[in-house]
Amino acid sequence: MPKSRKRQKSPSQAGKVSWGGKATPGTRRLNVVIAVVALAAVVAGGMYWYTASRSESAFLALAEQGRDRLDAVEGETNKGRRHLGPGETHSYGDSTPTSGPHDTTWAKTGFHETAQVPTRVVHALEHGNVVIYYDRPGEAVIATLKDWTGLYTGQWDGLLAIPMPGLGEGLVLTAWTKELRLERFDAPLAAAFIDAYRGRGPEHPVR
Repeated sequence: MPKSRKRQKSPSQAGKVSWGGKATPGTRRLNVVIAVVALAAVVAGGMYWYTASRSESAFLALAEQGRDRLDAVEGETNKGRRHLGPGETHSYGDSTPTSGPHDTTWAKTGFHETAQVPTRVVHALEHGNVVIYYDRPGEAVIATLKDWTGLYTGQWDGLLAIPMPGLGEGLVLTAWTKELRLERFDAPLAAAFIDAYRGRGPEHPVR
């Protein structure tokens, strides 16, 4: 009986890559890694949303507690909304201005560790942002301010915390033509002020 001969691959067949068949161990490992990374991203996103929603719920509950004391807020004279021209400056005669001529750019939302240009702060107020001036209110209060400024970051309804030497334990909260001075941090009243005026600036009200 003649011996069978092995079929020899042609050069063209030897160079072909097989795209079908079972996945190799390396491919399976890669797929597992991709699946794990995707799952982790979904879980992280969900946890962020859950934490943020819980934080806002706590903030709004706090604001509700202080709402009946908003008569402590001072109304300020509206000194206009004119934009300053190139190279033009303006002095407000007030360390915590709540309106008036201002820069064409604005102070960004967030917790600031350095003073901000007043003309840019006023523009931020015009947008509907709320500003908290602080000095040395204590570590717990600083942590709270960082949480709050991280909670509201929108251009038209955000929150800024700005240092102001000389306040000591006191804080000053401002919105467009509104001001609230606190000798010490009063979380319910401060939260009520923020919730009452955030997002309600004259340029583009969003609340």
